[in-house]
This record gives sequence, structure tokens and C-alpha cells, in this order.
Amino acid sequence: MLRLVSMRRAIRLAIVMILLFGFSSTKAAELDPKAINIQLPKDIKWVKQSGGGAEVATLVGDPSKPGLYIVLQKWLAHNNSRPHFHPNDRYITVLSGTWWVNTGPKYDLAGMKPLPAGSFVVHYGMQIHYDGAKDADCVLQIVGMGPATSTAAEEK
Repeated sequence: MLRLVSMRRAIRLAIVMILLFGFSSTKAAELDPKAINIQLPKDIKWVKQSGGGAEVATLVGDPSKPGLYIVLQKWLAHNNSRPHFHPNDRYITVLSGTWWVNTGPKYDLAGMKPLPAGSFVVHYGMQIHYDGAKDADCVLQIVGMGPATSTAAEEK
């Protein structure tokens, strides 16, 4: 019986110690801005593209200048690009929604293929493609080397 009482006291003491010392040390230290840069979703600046079918947020670099860039592109529902190509390879991850893609110079909306969130795609430089969103918005992360230009390539 004495062992049971001692055991209960030991457990209570352990719980009190955890509560007093364990939680007091969980306060997060401030992050050093020289070591890390964080952009929360509320801080990301989206810019509507001409034509109004997409929005873009530049995270790193400047796509219009030489060098690495990373952008988020949000295709708004019921919007697509027309056949075009870029001079450099682009590496694309579907972050949310379903991205619809097709290749070639003839615009064929019915032939577009769905790519769900989590998909990874390489758009090879100088190769014709087109893409967008059908019934819902989709968000892409695009990584490439600038300058990032787009050249129309639709065959009518």
C-alpha cells in the first residue's frame, strides 16, 4: 500500500514538473530574417494578367530578366491559353485544383488532359503547348530561367 501511495506521489510530481518546466520552454524564438524569408499566403501579392483569365505572384527573381524565377500562377475557372511556346524549359508543380494541358499548334479544348494537384510537368523550351482550368481554379508553381517570354503558335 505504501508503494502505491509513493508511486502516485511520484506520478503527480512528474506531471507538475512537466507542466511547470515543459510548457514554459515551448515559447518560440524569433526567426532571424538574415537566415529565412517567409511569405504567408495573406502576404503574397497576386497580379491579374492581361485578359483576366489568370493571376500571377512572383516569389523569386524577375521572369522578364535573365536568371532564376519562381512564380505562382492561378488559372481562373473556364480560362485557357492558346497554343504557344517559351524559349526555355519550365518546371511546373500543380499545387491545387486540376490543371488541363494539351500540346501542338491546333487548339483542341476537348483533347486537353487533366493533371491533379501534386503532378509535376516539364514544359520543354520551344515546344508548343496550351493549358488552363476548366470548372475550378488551379494554382501552379512555375520555376524557370528568364527571360520568360511566350510566343503565339496557333495554327488556324
